[in-house]
This record gives sequence, C-alpha cells and structure tokens, in this order.
Amino acid sequence: MTAATAAGQALDPTVAWDALVIGGGATGAGLLRDLARRGMRALLVDRSDLGTGTSGRYHGLLHSGGRYVARDRDAARECIVENRIVRRIAPFAVEDTGGYFVATPDDPDDYVDEFPALCAASDVDCVEVDVAEVLRRNPTLNPRIRRAFAVPDAAVEPWSLIEGNVADAAALGSAALPYHRVVGFDRSGERLLAARVVDVRSGTGYRVMAGQMVSAAGAWGGQVAAMAGAKLTMAPGKGTMLVFNQRMTDAVINRCHKPADGDIMVPVGTVAILGTTDIHVADPDDWQISRAEVDELLDEGEKLFPHLRRMRLLRAYGGVRPLYDPSETGTESRAVTRAHVVLDHATRDGIGNLTSIVGGKLTTYRLMAQDTADVVAGKAGVTARATTAQEPVPDPHGDGTPRYHWLGGRFAAHEARGGGDADLLCECELVTRSMLSDVLDRRWPCSLDDVRRATRLGMGPCQGGFCTFRAAGAVADHAARVTSDPVAIGDTTEEAMAGFLRERQRGTQPIAHGRQLQEAVITAGFQWGTLGLDSLVGTGAGGNDAKR
Repeated sequence: MTAATAAGQALDPTVAWDALVIGGGATGAGLLRDLARRGMRALLVDRSDLGTGTSGRYHGLLHSGGRYVARDRDAARECIVENRIVRRIAPFAVEDTGGYFVATPDDPDDYVDEFPALCAASDVDCVEVDVAEVLRRNPTLNPRIRRAFAVPDAAVEPWSLIEGNVADAAALGSAALPYHRVVGFDRSGERLLAARVVDVRSGTGYRVMAGQMVSAAGAWGGQVAAMAGAKLTMAPGKGTMLVFNQRMTDAVINRCHKPADGDIMVPVGTVAILGTTDIHVADPDDWQISRAEVDELLDEGEKLFPHLRRMRLLRAYGGVRPLYDPSETGTESRAVTRAHVVLDHATRDGIGNLTSIVGGKLTTYRLMAQDTADVVAGKAGVTARATTAQEPVPDPHGDGTPRYHWLGGRFAAHEARGGGDADLLCECELVTRSMLSDVLDRRWPCSLDDVRRATRLGMGPCQGGFCTFRAAGAVADHAARVTSDPVAIGDTTEEAMAGFLRERQRGTQPIAHGRQLQEAVITAGFQWGTLGLDSLVGTGAGGNDAKR
C-alpha cells in the first residue's frame, strides 16, 4: 500500500508512535485513518499484505441489514447506517447493484409475511416489488419465487477501500507496513512498552514503541492478546464461497428466510459469488474446504438458480469470520451476534494501553474503527472527535470525481486510450501493462498475489491461466531495473509464477470434477506440458504442490 514509504521511520527504534494498530484489514485501515484524523501518529502492521485476512476473503456484500432484521436488530441497524455512509464517503469501492430478498417455495410464509415490518423496525429500506419484473431482469432466477422485496444491498471492493483509508492516513503522517508480524510485547507492570516485530521478507526484527497498542487482528485477536498476557477467546466461523464465471444476476439475491447456508448470490466484478457456510473452527489458520460443503452450497443455491450446476464454477474459497462469544461457551457460529465489541484490556486484564476490536463485518468497518478510536484516543488524552463519517475517502485510482464503481469503467477507459489488446495482460479483468507496472513501482518487492489484490489480475474466468506468464514477464522487466544479476531476476520471476498459480489452483481443487476438471487438465497441460513450468520452478519453490 502507499504508506509503505514510511518504513524507514518504523524501523528507527528511537521513533515512538502514538498508537500501533495490529491488523491490516478494513477495520485496521479504518482505525489508522480515524486516529490520524484525530491528530495521532499511528503505525499499522500486518503479517501479510493488507486485506489478506477476512476482509479479502468474504462474498463482497455491502449489507443493507436485511439478513439480520429477525435475529439481530442491532446489527441490522448498524449495517443500514454504515451502508449509507460508505456509499457517501467511498463510492469508488461500491457497485450499486441493489438487492432482492425473494421467497422461494422452500421459504416459510410467516417469515416472508413479517419481513417488511421487521425491516421497518430496523430502518432498513424495503419495498415489495413485482415478481414478474424481477424475473424479467433476472431470467435465471427460480421462476417459482412467490414474492420479492427490494433492499439497498450492494457489492463492495475491499482492497481499494483499504488502500484509500491507508492513503488518507499516510497524508496525515501515519503509516502502514505489510509483511510485518508482531511476535511479542515488552511489558512493564500494567503497560506495554513496545511490540516486537519481524519483517517476514527479510527476517529483520525490531521494536516498535507506541503509547497505545490496538489489536484489529479479527479472528486472530485471541493470539495477539495472548502475546500481551491477556485472555480473549474468539469463536471464529469459517465461511466457504463459490465463484461462478458469469454474473447470472446483476443484483444481490437473498432468500427470504433466517440466514442459512447457500442463500445469497453476489455479483462481484466479472463473476458471481454464492455464499456461504458457517462452520466453527478452532484455529483461523487451519481449515480446509470439503467437497461436502461445495455440494451443500450448490444444493441450496439451486433453490435460487435452478440451473446452477450447468453454469461453470471457477473456484471455491473461504474466510474466517472474527466472531466473539462473550460467554466463551463455544456457541454455534450463526447464533453469535454479528455486532462488534470494543474490549478495553485495562479493565479485563490489567493492561492499561491495550485495546481489542472484535466481531462485526466489513460493512461496519468505519463504525468499528470509530468506536475503537474513541477508547484509544480517550486513553491517550486526545479529545478530538471522529470525522470519518463526513470526510470522503480518497479514491486511490480515480480522478477525484466521486462516483460509484461501474463494471464497464475499465473497458471504457481502455477504449478511450485507443483500445486493442496489445497492452492487455489480463483480458478477463482488463488489466493493462501500465496498471501492473504502476503497482510494481509503488509496492516493490511484492508478489503477483499482491498485484491481484490491487488490480484483480487473474480473478476472471481463466483464473490466471493465460495472464500469469505475461504478468511474470512484467515482473522480470521490473526486477531487471533493480538488479543486474540474472539468477536473481530468474528466481524472482519463477517465484512469482509459482506462488500465484499455486494460490489460484488451490481454489480449484474442491470443485475439480466434470467440466471444471476438464478445464483444470487443459490448463495444467499448457502450463506444465507446453510451457514446462515444473522444470523452471522445482520442488523447493512449490512446483509439485502447485500441480496437485
């Protein structure tokens, strides 16, 4: 991200920050911005790239709150309020798809009848609409749906939102450092004096001194708290999602019943995402996607889109929700509130300058950051109030004109520059050579997976099958500007290809059967057989793992 230019300051052991934020998801980035706007100098660190945790591994929904009106009214109200704010302050990250809650033959009449009143009680905009018109606009929907309600759901792109928040904080003197892992704290009595941090790419370790320590580590919040000597028990819930190669709908489609598995389809970019499961996991870093989960999602998804199994499935992926169960009894994940909680470890654990933010969802990231910043700033004696609900987030890739994201925007911009395909590295997502070069210039050293988050490279129908090698060529060109050592250039390029393909192919394993298996075999044929990637990479760089 853009604030990485401040790395020199962070590595200086004599620099003391007003606050250290641990965790570079949407909430952490929003917290960095909020603290900076209150006049505090804050540093954010994350063990990986920003937005690689839960924020970058969910179904892309900007909630209207409609999913929670029956079970969790507070969460529903938070969602609709923050939905309106995010649309206003960061329209560049929002595709205004709109959404529908539709009653299939399997949905209970009593819930459907009560739904408009439940929405009204939570201030969620809800209008019953003509079923025939919904079917006309979404012809792949189940023709047997009985009723439909329009709500202000939307799709939101997390990485540009995170980058915009970080850029605003950087302009105010704060900074963010990806690939910097907190491994411990230095403590004296009731205060944490410094965090021990390791640069995971170089192995260099150093101390970061900060007046306030804030954990925005989400599902990993318990691990961070434990390093400080505090107790925090999370109830992480794994959600599995399926990506299809076409947008069978241009609006978010929800089933009109209490939230369950496989009951929502979200159009995101050039694809559509079916979600989601909710399975408790003990360790947010240790989980797998099973074939049974994929089958369950498809079975349930067919109740919305009857021909779903005839549509091409691109990949399966998962994320872990940062759920917090105050009872610490292991409550089933869907029963845990989706609202957020700010935990002051001064009262809980006798650590005066440690605060954790847990729970919530990306839609409410700004409110979560604001509530946490209120506590942190109060501890630091800062009286300035939050302004993030009013101040626009800068668009990291725009011209300053506030507008919603438009699916055809890249195509229009490419055509305006003359069109053609000579400059395209990724035809699926219309990523140009100049776009990729810009990311490499700003963020080097970085992986192709980092480039993916910044540009959506490889996230379309071919899943990196064709663009990976072109992008690796751009990496080689960039590496050649940094070093003249041909071995180093080759190693950098091979590592970029292997790592990227390994990640792309990992998502195809749970769905590799039928047409998806045919595509996987064809892709492997030209990657390994024709282009000989295995001979370039070798076992040590992940070649064998990438082929499995």
